[in-house]
Amino acid sequence: MSDALLVAEGLSAGYGSLVIQRELNFAIRRGEVFVIMGASGCGKSTLLRHLIGLQAPLAGRVLFNGEDFWARDEDSRGALQQHFGVLYQNAALWGSMTLRENICLPLAAYRRHLQPAELVELAALKLALVGLAGCDELYPAQLSGGMRKRAALARALALDPQVLFFDEPSAGLDPISSQSLDALILQLRDSLGSSIVLVTHELPSIQAVADRCLFLDNQTHTQIALGSLQELLADGPEQVQRFLRRGAAARTMEAS
Repeated sequence: MSDALLVAEGLSAGYGSLVIQRELNFAIRRGEVFVIMGASGCGKSTLLRHLIGLQAPLAGRVLFNGEDFWARDEDSRGALQQHFGVLYQNAALWGSMTLRENICLPLAAYRRHLQPAELVELAALKLALVGLAGCDELYPAQLSGGMRKRAALARALALDPQVLFFDEPSAGLDPISSQSLDALILQLRDSLGSSIVLVTHELPSIQAVADRCLFLDNQTHTQIALGSLQELLADGPEQVQRFLRRGAAARTMEAS
């Protein structure tokens, strides 16, 4: 597939002798929002760890731009990881640092040619990109939950990644903040052209942003569906349709 940016080939994900998911085969295309979904405990976050290079596959391969990530040495893998940005579930900001300092940290580590004034300018640009202009000197504790997620996203954008990973980005957010974050995800996809990988079980977010979805099953320990929401609702396995239609039914009840 010529537009594939990140590919899993026969990927088995897990820890030691514990296999969480096996024989996964999918490709994440350039410029798409790719959602990894399924019930709690099915291995969504575990799969994410394998895709971003924090965990080696038990079997199979992860390819980035056609290169086998784990066939490289540690330094080469680190160079590839600079093309990834990650928004963790708990934001994972450094509490003792201002937002500017949080964003400057990866820039100073991997863009050593930049001068201090350039770092400050880039940090301000990244914060403005996520709607936090003027918040450079604030600390994470001074922010709301939604603002912390946005600040963490600004840090994930620091190195201009080709792939942005989101691990349960709506966790802990109220519905309005969650909708705002969904809109920001689409805005970043359209303006930056980055591929976005979203791990979530939040149906409103899935329905708002997904181009294609991968459904993981915690009974068979493998993928059971891959496609657009329309394709999965029309032709997906019954289990997947129940999962997706439950969200539609809940929204109907809320509206009535």
